[in-house]
Amino acid sequence: MDKTDKLTSTQVSESDGLDDWRVLLRTLQSSFDTGSFAKGVEFAARVGAAADAAEHHPDLMITYPRVHVLLTTHDADGLTSRDVDMARTISSIADDLGITSDPTAPTQLEIAIDALDIPGVKPFWEAVLGYKPHLDDDCLDPYGRSPAFWFQQMDAPRTQRNRIHIDVTVPHDIAQQRIAAAIAAGGVLVSDKAAPAFWILADREGNEACICTWQGRD
Repeated sequence: MDKTDKLTSTQVSESDGLDDWRVLLRTLQSSFDTGSFAKGVEFAARVGAAADAAEHHPDLMITYPRVHVLLTTHDADGLTSRDVDMARTISSIADDLGITSDPTAPTQLEIAIDALDIPGVKPFWEAVLGYKPHLDDDCLDPYGRSPAFWFQQMDAPRTQRNRIHIDVTVPHDIAQQRIAAAIAAGGVLVSDKAAPAFWILADREGNEACICTWQGRD
């Protein structure tokens, strides 16, 4: 298999040496507890050097006291063996520096707009947000700072409910924990028909959110 061939989420999730990592949407992510800002900068510098050597670069967010890492292969619009290899390299660097991972920390937020005429409304949101088109039904912040917006086809007007809902993609092994917390906080489970790809929940006023995972999508 060529290193640029796209892998399924299942193939990536079942790969050896990825205990530090979780699949979220079309990315592989982890969070590393560095304990100090200086250690985070050192870790990021080591990762940067390895990325330059491999000519495959992750997105890094350095905070106190952790570094969040996101991997994806943009040319493939998804995950490839290059991401798997780089994830293993980054884990090795963390081990060498005595840094531990928290693979359940990453969360990917998307905002979905239900629309009857997606081609008619999508350009408006791209213009207002300064986003760029991506796939047929979504658009992205070109600087990677803000949540993706995507558009879900409606088949009829729905005047008695919201037209925007929030998608929160979490590591698959904490989905039930997140759902239970939402229900304990007064929410209700609207539907688990599409589980484990997503569960639909709502607050007590009917505003909806989907808890999403990579599972059931390959």
